[in-house]
Amino acid sequence: MLLFADFFPVETTWNHIQAAQILMETYGIPLRYYVDSLRIFRFIQGRDSVWRKHFLQTDEADPQWKRTMQVLGVEVIHALSPQAKGKIERPYGWMQPALRPTGQGTASYAPAPWRGSTTSREAGPSYEKNLTVTTTTRSTPARMTGAGSTTREIPSIRFARARKEGNSLFRPFALPKPYTSPKDVFCLRERRIVDAYRRISIFAHQIDVPKALPHEELELHLVPNEDRGIMDIRIWFRNQMLQSTTLPLEGIHVHF
Repeated sequence: MLLFADFFPVETTWNHIQAAQILMETYGIPLRYYVDSLRIFRFIQGRDSVWRKHFLQTDEADPQWKRTMQVLGVEVIHALSPQAKGKIERPYGWMQPALRPTGQGTASYAPAPWRGSTTSREAGPSYEKNLTVTTTTRSTPARMTGAGSTTREIPSIRFARARKEGNSLFRPFALPKPYTSPKDVFCLRERRIVDAYRRISIFAHQIDVPKALPHEELELHLVPNEDRGIMDIRIWFRNQMLQSTTLPLEGIHVHF
């Protein structure tokens, strides 16, 4: 059962966090996430060299996506090879025939049935509809080469039955305390120290925090809103939100 599918211009941490939010708000919080060792999911440190000395080793730092999973109590397991995650790799065999090369690189594809689509926003809904049909349509065993080819069942029906019978490891979605907004869970996290003037600095912007004391460490929850061109910033200290503010996304050079 494909729980989420969409096109994005670039694979980023923020897009993966958004995908997790859509999935969890729709189906619930999973027991585990099984992912590869992409830098978005895992910090991997290379070996020391003559020119560089490393202080953090593999898994001694948590990427932003993994911090979100920790807040939600979701265990993360890393596959060490493509063969180890066959359930992830196998759908590519029947998803990619629905794609065609765009001519912009070997890894650039667009949905073949919708050749008029020129952007990910145009292609995404149509391709998602195609995947929905694939996972909700019965095929004969001889023709069932895509979703459901192993179980010989319609994925959506099998998934719904498992949830109804209590055989699902998804638990109902709920915000962990003390949070009351999804923005404080599905976000990017940074920490800043309050200066002597009760201000913090982020992305070359000064933010006044009158409720904070000098030298305190604050946790910042960052929520990019690319449609509106702003960054929502929610400032927390010791499990209490002190204030929220916004900054323009223009000029903020950070990898989301």
